[in-house]
Amino acid sequence: MEQLSELATLVASARDAMSDEIVTRLSSAFSEGITLLDRLTRNRGLMRLLQVLDRPESQYLLMSMADAISAMSRDLAKTPPAKGGLVNLLMLASQPGTQEGLRSLSLLGQHWSAGLRELHRRGG
Repeated sequence: MEQLSELATLVASARDAMSDEIVTRLSSAFSEGITLLDRLTRNRGLMRLLQVLDRPESQYLLMSMADAISAMSRDLAKTPPAKGGLVNLLMLASQPGTQEGLRSLSLLGQHWSAGLRELHRRGG
């Protein structure tokens, strides 16, 4: 019974605290949120991206990218700045990680371009 009384007091206090200004701000925020949600759900590209991001292979890619960004940040903080020059560029190009990174970007570009051309061919 005591808990019920405390709950009633809490609700009454919350109701009293709801001034006209707070109600106006809350209704405005709610209205803007609904408008934003409407715009987001009408965006076919965003909806497609959300569907793709829900796939397991996309989740793996995002998790590995997050880990890679963290590791890259730590590695960059520990290493001295690049010296530059053609010899150092060739040494960098010969590293497996560089080749894998370029291959990944190449595949992304290949699939991205093909998909974009197909969308334009079909008219969206």
